[in-house]
Amino acid sequence: MRSDVHGNDDLSSTLKLMKDDLTNITQEHFSCTQCTPPLQQESLQFYEYDTDVSMGSLTQQDYETQSKDIRKGGTNASLDTSLMLQSDDSQLDVPPTKDTNLPTCLLCVCLSGSVYCEEIDIEAVPPLPKETAYLYARFNKIKRIAASDFADITTLRRIDFSGNRIEEIEDGAFSKLLLLEELSLAENRLVKLPVLPPKLTTFNANQNRIKSRGIKANAFKKLTNLAYLYLGHNALESVPLNLPESLRILHLQYNNITTITDDTFCKSNNTRYIRTRMDEIRMEGNPIVLAKHVNAFSCLRMLPVGTYY
Repeated sequence: MRSDVHGNDDLSSTLKLMKDDLTNITQEHFSCTQCTPPLQQESLQFYEYDTDVSMGSLTQQDYETQSKDIRKGGTNASLDTSLMLQSDDSQLDVPPTKDTNLPTCLLCVCLSGSVYCEEIDIEAVPPLPKETAYLYARFNKIKRIAASDFADITTLRRIDFSGNRIEEIEDGAFSKLLLLEELSLAENRLVKLPVLPPKLTTFNANQNRIKSRGIKANAFKKLTNLAYLYLGHNALESVPLNLPESLRILHLQYNNITTITDDTFCKSNNTRYIRTRMDEIRMEGNPIVLAKHVNAFSCLRMLPVGTYY
């Protein structure tokens, strides 16, 4: 019986000691709330989302790195600007302005050597990829074509500037375009023609303000491939001189042409001469009466369209 009592006393003493030890361990654990290593304490700050702590040291270092990269890329963006753009998502929704220097193939559409820059309100010829063969820049606000616009683009075969506001074309703007076959400057504000490239087959300058003095005497003489020439709705007083033998279609309607000579289309010293390639001449809307100049059409296979009485 006594042995049982002693046994119970020993078990109670042991349990009490274990309880005391556990209490001491717990107190020591909770009394060391500041024992977390410094690196862990700092790292905890960057996971407290929706607080100002997110702009902590690591984030700051990231922005500084990005700012250095921006400066290396050739811009003058400051760190504050970089921070503002990244911290305020609403800035990303602002549409680009007309003065934004976007790459041409973001501003326009580039497809297999063709560049489409139509109806985007550009005011100058954009920089083109060097392999560009076809440029369509219709219905914009381009006022001037500079000699440097195509200085390095020798692969161009077709250019269309219809429906712009072009008033001036620098000398030599098209001189290096030795492959250019089609050029349209229709619906602009030109008063004179530029020097045209030698392999041109189609030239359209309808609906400008061109007068006869704005076309040099030999402007078309050396264009031995020119087949389609459109100069309607201008202010010409006479038919351009030295038209090439290659010409098939000639539009001169609605100008101010009042006179024509026997050498305009034919050769007065050669009665057997025939213009075999000329298929169409339009001269309606001019003040000239064509019936008074019968000999001027003797070499043509068909009479021009226009007023005869």
